[in-house]
Amino acid sequence: MNPILEFVRRTGFHPLKLCHIFVYGRFPGLYARAVSNLMTRGPQTLKDDLVENYHGKVVRLDDARKIVSVNRLVDLRNLETVIPYKNARELILNGPDTIAAYECMCRSVRANPCKPSDVCLVIGEPFASGIVTVQPGKARKISREEAVGILEAEQERGHIHTAFFKDIMLNRFYAICNCCRCCCGAMKATLEYELPMIAPSGYVSSVSQDCNACGLCVDFCPFGAISLDGETAKVDPKRCFGCGLCQTRCRSAAVSLIKAPEKGEPLDIETLAANTHGGPTQAAPV
Repeated sequence: MNPILEFVRRTGFHPLKLCHIFVYGRFPGLYARAVSNLMTRGPQTLKDDLVENYHGKVVRLDDARKIVSVNRLVDLRNLETVIPYKNARELILNGPDTIAAYECMCRSVRANPCKPSDVCLVIGEPFASGIVTVQPGKARKISREEAVGILEAEQERGHIHTAFFKDIMLNRFYAICNCCRCCCGAMKATLEYELPMIAPSGYVSSVSQDCNACGLCVDFCPFGAISLDGETAKVDPKRCFGCGLCQTRCRSAAVSLIKAPEKGEPLDIETLAANTHGGPTQAAPV
């Protein structure tokens, strides 16, 4: 069956949900503005509903690479320890080798957005084929190697990787967005409007005695979680989302990521699949 028709069939043909799907896929700029208005002026009940049904999980670069390079079916459900929301938390990749690069809706509505803009990775079916069909000028199919290249280039620009889940996307994971604090609506919601649309990665940064207080980690932390304290950098664990940017920028290798149970389980599909199915998920070479 055509992936789009299958998508529509699985929604149950609810008129409001179909309208939601159409606006979300066909008019991303309009959708992004509507969400932004809801964050700032909407009633609290609608804000809470938005968070429960449309949210992201920060992932390290290594974990993002695994998602785009997986080489088998992945079926992970009931991810309460990974995604702390009631809805939209399944990770099912029926066609994990199908990836589309899509224009970031958040950057598309900014006056001076970060570039490039086609850095959202829509992953698996029916999502990748669907977005290319409804947005042929803004989305394109890419290879695993190209997807990894986009992730690495965005990391170099100082942007974080966020795995997004959404109710109208069959309650599933559907994309990895490469997010910057200046453009990303979900980051603004979380950090400025106190709407927790993004969950931490499950890691927290730790600074060793090798730190020389150069300040690079402070400059690059998008969450404002690091400060200089005399001759060393200091991490505020409450503000840290475990994205790993500080680790990649540290020239003295003084920063590491350590697991933080209070931040939830990491979205490491190899570990999660092994614990669920008794065997590791195979990743394709990239």
